[in-house]
Amino acid sequence: MGILTRFKDIMSSNINALLDKAEDPEKMIDQCLRNLTSDLGKVKAETAAIMAEEQRAKRVLDDCKEEIEKMQSYAVKALEAGNEDDARKFLEQKASLTSKLNGLQEAYDLSHTNAVRMREMHDKLVSDINELESRKDMIKGKLAVAKTQERMNKMNSSFASANDSIASFSKYEEMADKALDKANAMAELNSSSPDSSIKDLTKKYNQGAGVEDELAALKASLNK
Repeated sequence: MGILTRFKDIMSSNINALLDKAEDPEKMIDQCLRNLTSDLGKVKAETAAIMAEEQRAKRVLDDCKEEIEKMQSYAVKALEAGNEDDARKFLEQKASLTSKLNGLQEAYDLSHTNAVRMREMHDKLVSDINELESRKDMIKGKLAVAKTQERMNKMNSSFASANDSIASFSKYEEMADKALDKANAMAELNSSSPDSSIKDLTKKYNQGAGVEDELAALKASLNK
């Protein structure tokens, strides 16, 4: 039966595999439950039909058994009444019914097995749907946490980039300080070069000579 094959596919489906393939797992969860609920309706209808077939097969089987017992009873009564021909007819009818009995029994056994299997699978599907319904909010909660974590991961990456920028800024500041220190050192070295020292020394003695000359001239003018 096609419904049995379809139902086995439903029962063996891997929800996690469906979620892995889904672009939006949250929507896929709802869609999966809708599909299962739709399948449950089909399973219920098919289960009811198979159970009805089981009841019909049981009724036909019981009727046949009852007729066999009746033919046996009528055959006995016919013999007791001395009607051997009638008894023979009843026994012939009993034999005909008995030949059908095995086929009817097999039909009932098969319909009963199918009904039991369908009932078990129906109950299993109902149980699974109820379980998935109870897990749905939990799964959606996990997905929400996962999305939040993804945003946090992106923010952490941004913070890392900002830290790199700050580190680069500090590096550039250090380079600027080194350049300034170097410039100041060069200026100091330039101010204390040999040429500058000689010029300063010459200026010193030039100033001294001017004072002595002026002092000698002053003495000469007083001696007059």
